[in-house]
Amino acid sequence: MTTATERFWRDPALPFAEARTACASRACYRSHAHDTASVGAVDAGRSVFRCQGRATPIAPGSVVRVPPGVVHDCNPEKGAWSYRMLHLDVPWVHGVLAEIAPAAGAASPLLHEPLATTAATAWQGFAALCRQLFSDAPAAAKEAHLVAYVGREADGLASQRLPHPRRVRAGVARAHALLRLHWAEPLPVAELARAARMGRYAFIRAFHCATGLPPHAWQLDLRIQQARVLLRQGAGLADVALATGFADQSHFQRAFKARVAMTPGRYRAAG
Repeated sequence: MTTATERFWRDPALPFAEARTACASRACYRSHAHDTASVGAVDAGRSVFRCQGRATPIAPGSVVRVPPGVVHDCNPEKGAWSYRMLHLDVPWVHGVLAEIAPAAGAASPLLHEPLATTAATAWQGFAALCRQLFSDAPAAAKEAHLVAYVGREADGLASQRLPHPRRVRAGVARAHALLRLHWAEPLPVAELARAARMGRYAFIRAFHCATGLPPHAWQLDLRIQQARVLLRQGAGLADVALATGFADQSHFQRAFKARVAMTPGRYRAAG
């Protein structure tokens, strides 16, 4: 029998979000409500999602959405199941939505409409977000992924057209300049969006469209480029990791190898 395991993700820098994964769980829950906007996904096993008088069977690949204050429960039919959950504070969600459209919060499905879906895109998008949250990516990058997720959930509530192309190019250029100036520092997505003179979600979309990368992935590339310079100069691995803003040497090694296809040590020795 597989041992049941649970993990929680929290970050003091992102106090508005909490995520949880459960593997081979047999725990059952009484009917309850959250004061957060909540999203869950089933990874293995089967369960029944009960909400507003309806009982909906859910299986691997299902995603459920529970607005704040809505009573529900979700318990396995037989045996164990594995799932992921995300809880987002309502004021933070409102803040993101207000940047998209002033009335978006009042109509957002994330805040008002329970949902159980088997749409592959819903599960894939949520699974990708959870992988980011449980990774060793910096808090600023995780925040950007959370903003993008909430923004995608709001698509269709208001016009999502980007500003005029000239304004977009100018805004992205200002964000580029800020990232190049502070390439080793954690820059919150809100600070980059202010520099671009856009809302956070619009900025993330515009930056990705212009560069092919989210802003913090682009910044990570800048840090790896600088690391290559330092390594060619013979700097020690720990010194390079510190100088280029990585939390620890193992994080630096993973990021470097993912982009250079060799470890920092091999790269330095190759010169």
